[in-house]
Amino acid sequence: MKTNELLGNVMTRSVKTVDPKDTLERVHTIFKEEDFHHLPVVEADGTLVGLISKTDYYQLQDSFTIFRKAADAETQNKRLFRSLLIEEVMTVKLAVLKPEDTVANALGYFQENRFRAIPIVSSDQRLLGIVTPLDLLNFAFNEETIVNS
Repeated sequence: MKTNELLGNVMTRSVKTVDPKDTLERVHTIFKEEDFHHLPVVEADGTLVGLISKTDYYQLQDSFTIFRKAADAETQNKRLFRSLLIEEVMTVKLAVLKPEDTVANALGYFQENRFRAIPIVSSDQRLLGIVTPLDLLNFAFNEETIVNS
């Protein structure tokens, strides 16, 4: 794998996002309907302000229902999700990379910090994409296929 490849060539560009003023109900809907695990939180101008992961979501969902019956738990979660804003529960201290950073930079972040996603931003912190270990695996295997053909 070429570890000097630019992340701008590897990252996922089409990223679903949420607004900090959206409720957790929107996160619930997205995670229920879509097959991904991280939602960048962006302002109207595209500036990245946070991230919410499926793990964060599950922890919130489970923390309020541990001693309740399943039917009561679902009702309680619906109420909770309608009342909590994303900005109240999102992760705000984020590691970010730039599109001109390399695959080696991303690999280092993933190995050192056990991250599962790193937002890719412009110099003014606007979200451009996201990179995950799956993106890097896909890149490595696609490159290997090209080299060995």
